[in-house]
Amino acid sequence: MSIEKELFGKLPCGCEVWAYTLKNASSTSVRVMNLGGTLLNIWAKDKNGETADVICGYDSVDGYRSASGYQGALIGRYGNRIGGARFTLDGVAYDLYKNDGDNHLHGGKCGFDKKLWTVRQSGTDAEPALILTLVSPAMEENYPGTLTVTVIYTLTAAGALSIRYMAMTDAPTILSLTNHSYFNLSGYQNGNVGSHTLWIDADRINGLGAGLIPDGTILPVDGTPYDFRTERSVGDAIAADHPMVREFNGFDNNFIFRDFDGKVRHRATLRHPASGRVMKMYTDQPCVQLYTANMINENDVPFKGGVPQRVHCALCLETQAMPDSINHPGFTNVVLRPGEAYDRTTVYEFTCE
Repeated sequence: MSIEKELFGKLPCGCEVWAYTLKNASSTSVRVMNLGGTLLNIWAKDKNGETADVICGYDSVDGYRSASGYQGALIGRYGNRIGGARFTLDGVAYDLYKNDGDNHLHGGKCGFDKKLWTVRQSGTDAEPALILTLVSPAMEENYPGTLTVTVIYTLTAAGALSIRYMAMTDAPTILSLTNHSYFNLSGYQNGNVGSHTLWIDADRINGLGAGLIPDGTILPVDGTPYDFRTERSVGDAIAADHPMVREFNGFDNNFIFRDFDGKVRHRATLRHPASGRVMKMYTDQPCVQLYTANMINENDVPFKGGVPQRVHCALCLETQAMPDSINHPGFTNVVLRPGEAYDRTTVYEFTCE
């Protein structure tokens, strides 16, 4: 199989951080590190055959350890927010770490993005793969149950990156895994993502209250800037005269897919007309969080090559369950029990036109 392994750096403990580059005959290649199961690079060709790295990130382990934003990382145990950093499961209340005001975000103080994953090379020359595994002990970050997680990154023959998330637990717990890559199909270094167009197969969003926590309402997208059912300009959407868009300076919202049936389906398309690069997203998840890098810290660690971070420099499409589901009856089920298998897949397919 075509996988290249190289030392990316070391942690203060002396632990080695390795990077793995997956290549095949397609026009796409990817690089993953064992720290956080993080996507370091996705290289994709444009309509002229020029290659660009289309995700943001850093040049060193120190960048990923010290900067904010979860660039490219695997997120767990729970992607997105849990209101009040608290939930009740089977009559028992659990208090989580508050790392987003009064709320719990992306797994807490030391989530899966900060863990060293075990990596095994797999697949074939046509479709190289990495199998990443992690055991999260019971009561880590105060989540119940010892959780065994496997994530498989596969570079398909068609030039797509498939991410399969699997987990089992020995006691009831809650779980929602995702990846937090920031995409800019013009090349991560080229600034504003407003020149892209976006289609999302979603007809509803979660209404939000204080701290971006769902208020329990489900809102239709009809007649709002949140309606991406017809492909439209990202820049125009961010600039829309709408109170929520103005308040957030863009989008940080959970979109609920139409006609959810639990099967892997085409659910979003991101397109950069100037380069011709296209990214289609397929998933069996019920929702996706669209985040347009509104709150990015422009004084944070520069990206690869010293490129400064800029608001709206990229966007995230984080497939997931609804945020704060455990605290809202009728939201998506995020409870995992012993004997059940958590098994979700998201595919990002890169082509050009």
